[in-house]
Amino acid sequence: MLVATEEKTPEYWYGIADRIAAKIGETAAAHDRDGSFVAENYDLLRESGLIGAAVPVELGGDGMDHATLCGVVRRIGRACGSTALAFSMHCHQVAVAAWRWQHMQAPIDGLLRRVAAENLVLVSSGGSDWLQGAGTATKVDGGFRIDARKVFSSGCQAGSLLMTSAVYDDPEAGATVLHFAIPFAAEGVTILDTWDTMGMRGTGSHDVELKAVFVADAAVSGRRPQGKWHPLFHIISMIAFPLIYSAYLGVAEGARDAALEMARKKPANAGLVSLTGEMQNAVWTAETALTAMIATAATAQPGPETTSRVMTGRTVAGRAAIRTVELALEVAGGGAFYRKSPIERAFRDIQGARFHP
Repeated sequence: MLVATEEKTPEYWYGIADRIAAKIGETAAAHDRDGSFVAENYDLLRESGLIGAAVPVELGGDGMDHATLCGVVRRIGRACGSTALAFSMHCHQVAVAAWRWQHMQAPIDGLLRRVAAENLVLVSSGGSDWLQGAGTATKVDGGFRIDARKVFSSGCQAGSLLMTSAVYDDPEAGATVLHFAIPFAAEGVTILDTWDTMGMRGTGSHDVELKAVFVADAAVSGRRPQGKWHPLFHIISMIAFPLIYSAYLGVAEGARDAALEMARKKPANAGLVSLTGEMQNAVWTAETALTAMIATAATAQPGPETTSRVMTGRTVAGRAAIRTVELALEVAGGGAFYRKSPIERAFRDIQGARFHP
């Protein structure tokens, strides 16, 4: 007998995200206190099917669209900013690859099939690289020797592949950034215990050292001039930043909700009402900016104008998310100053919104 399965609508995925959020909210404070990686939360992401959900259906995934993926990250962020932010780094690597396969026929289907079939976690080294790239690629027989140190490698302790780059001094083209994926199990890859920070302490964003790591010629997926805008970065900007800032909006909403819960226990007064309204205005501003970013990613073509619009949204959303949590402290009052308060943790986590390129 055939058994009907639940259709995987946005609401289906949001339901999964809300259930995960309820569970990980119970351990978020402990991970923050200890500075420990949210490893068991990645187990939940795998078990729920979220790791490969954004892979196109034709390649074995669920074909989750970008807007829904942003909504999932946002819901997780309300309970644990560290899990949401680290997961967003995996999500944008998958989403960018899916966009390139769908819109450019890029030969990246092999990677996407593996993500879906093997639950591979992709780790971005974008915080180290961006336009300049970091580390050196030295030509050797059959490929390159890579020597580098990649900072801000969020989720690396659960990572399968490091999506990274290094700079090759090409004798003809000059300084050239090579793009490639390196398995964390490869010889010469070491995770260094460096992540001890103000906020987002559970992301496990340690440095990853690459020491004489071999990358075959065939494994180099792209080449570009160092330090110059390249079409790839317009795609990354369009897809990645809405996902990253969905995590921060989630943190802001979590702080807002906690502040409202504390405020309801106080006698009503005009000052508290005014502060609460200002806090909600800040949430609305962040949400509106993020919505515009997501809409741009859905309808625009990558290029300088699109990147400018997304980066404007990123700035407005980030500032408004930070302001939301500042106001949550005021709305909640002195109780939010205690380390046991989720608002105190959110205040530190939200500061990370300042530091993405």
